[in-house]
Formats: sequence, structure tokens, C-alpha cells
Amino acid sequence: MKRRDLLRGTTVAAAAGGLGAPSAASAESPAPRLKVDIHTHHYPEAFFQAIRDAKGSDFSFAQDPTGRTIIRYRGARFFGIQPAMTDIQKRLADMDRVGIDMGVLSLSTPNVFFTEAAGQPAVARMVNDAYAKVVADHPRRFMGFASIPMDAPDEALRELDRALSVLKLHGVVLLSNLRGRALTSPVYRPFFEEANRRKVAILLHPMLPPNPEGMQEYVLGPIVGFPFDTSLAVARMCYDGLFRDFPDIRFVICHAGGAIPWLMERLDNGYRDFAETKAKISELPSTYLKRLHYDTVTFSPYVLRMLRDLVGSERMLMGSDYPHLLGSIDRAVTSIEGLGLPSEEQARILGGNALRILGNVTAGS
Repeated sequence: MKRRDLLRGTTVAAAAGGLGAPSAASAESPAPRLKVDIHTHHYPEAFFQAIRDAKGSDFSFAQDPTGRTIIRYRGARFFGIQPAMTDIQKRLADMDRVGIDMGVLSLSTPNVFFTEAAGQPAVARMVNDAYAKVVADHPRRFMGFASIPMDAPDEALRELDRALSVLKLHGVVLLSNLRGRALTSPVYRPFFEEANRRKVAILLHPMLPPNPEGMQEYVLGPIVGFPFDTSLAVARMCYDGLFRDFPDIRFVICHAGGAIPWLMERLDNGYRDFAETKAKISELPSTYLKRLHYDTVTFSPYVLRMLRDLVGSERMLMGSDYPHLLGSIDRAVTSIEGLGLPSEEQARILGGNALRILGNVTAGS
């Protein structure tokens, strides 16, 4: 029997539908310990064509030395197109092969931000509708993070409500900068206020820094630029008071937080030493940073152990970054199982934490 068939008899469907009350059948036996991939990307075919059709865009298509189609931002490579990005059946087969029960789909970089504000709502609706269909077709295998047209503030709020209330998606994906603008920009504050009210889970995914000219060699954009921009975004959001002001948003920081775990003490020292860093927060940065969640897309046992010691296993969520090259669906599970953690901690990281934070979205009024 295939894993996907076996799952039809579990409580996965209840989880995908918002973690409702257990059925009588599930109450009679312990719920299965599901493995949930919080960081995995799917792309509707029309998405790539939309990037190609965008007028006056900073994004361009090219071929890498192996013949793979890639996308570049201002000349810096950051995206390689893989067949599995659009192939749900291939994805299911790979999930079955490594023992992943559910994937939370999200649209990676550049998300909807390859186009200006006027074009973003249509792209967001197209992608979110496609995700809702995948989830409806495979409710025991997939959940989805919505993409939001953040540069069109009124449309952003409308799409957030539609995605959560109508499409029944499970959270939001945002990038570390949006067309070069920081997430702390006042134009985005109404969105964060509503996301906080609804207790939304937000996957914070990196984008290349706004000036990637120094990253045009050696694929430095995704290798170094991504964790750099994540770290810059999270540090700015922390000092700007965003994490203090919106404590009910469930942030998940990609790639184990970039350099944030290593910089946490330095950020605290900055707070101790510089008056500017105290202007909008009243506690050490680490106080806020330890309340965030971090995925495990590093696969390094040394990094994962340090992260666990720093923020606790209750703040870690398994991710694969499938099907991107720097990700690994094969190492997503084994890197956690190989840490030798107590079984309860391991279960939390592999899926329990994901189901907890994705099951608490407050309905719209």
C-alpha cells in the first residue's frame, strides 16, 4: 500500500482543514505523529509565463552551464527551474519516498513582486487559486501559504481575507524585502495589524538584496545573499518594534534564521550600547527573536543543535526547500532524526509545531 493511500485513514484531513475537533474514530486511538514540511515550493505553470510577460522588469531568463533555465535579478542568478516545481505527482512520490506526510506549499522568490503594485493582485489571485485547488485535490497531503499583493495595501487586505476565509489557505509567505522596500515600511503596517488580529502564520522567505551586483559570480545570490537579506530583515524588524507590536503573528524564519542565531548576542550588545536601538523596543532583541519560529533548512547537525539550544525545540519546524537545488527533501527528515533528541522533541520539530501554529488562524469578522 502506498503511503498516500495509508494516510486516508488518519487524522491528516482534520489537520489540513484547520485542526478541528478529533473524530470519534481518532479519539479511540492516538493521533499519528505526522511529518510536515513547512518550507516547500510549488509553482503554477502560468507563474513563469507571467514573469516573462512583465514589462520593464529587473528579472530575466537565461541558461546556466548545464543548460538549466534560470532566472536572474539585475544580472544575479537566484532561481533555477526544476521539473518538480510544477509536477504534483512527482512531488507526492518524493514525499512518499522519504516519509513526509504533508507539505505546506509556498511561492518562493520573486513571489508576486516581479511586477509593480497594479499587477500584483492578479498574480496573487492566480497563485492562491491554484494552491487552493491542489489542497482541495489532496487535502491529506498539502496545506498552503498565500501570496499577498503587499504594494497594493487595500488589495493586500482583501486578498488576505479571501485566502484565509474563502480559499481556506493556512498562512502567508512574505519576502525579506519587497521590490527593495523593507517590511518595516509604514505602508505595510495595516497588513501586519490584520495579520496579528487573525494570528496568521507568516513564512519569511529571503529575496536577493536590493543591490545584488556583487553577487553575479559563483551563484552567490542564493548561497550568500539569501541568508544575508533574511538576517538584515529580521534584525530591522526586531529593532523597529514589529515583533513587539505584533506578538500574535506566528513568524517562521527560513533557512534556520540565516545568520540570526549567530548574531543574537551581538544584537543584544547593540541594544546595550546604542541609544538608537532602544527607541522602539524595551527588551533585549533576543527576547523577541526567541519567540519566532525557525525552519531546519540548513541540514547541518551542528547548526540544528545550536538552534535547539538557543530557541528550544518548540520553535523549530522541519523544512526541505524542495525542489530547489540548495534544499534537500532527502535530508529534511534524516537531519532531524540524526540529532538524537528525545522522541517528544523530535516529534515537535518533525510536525507537531507546524500543526500547532497553522491551526490558530482567527476567522474574519
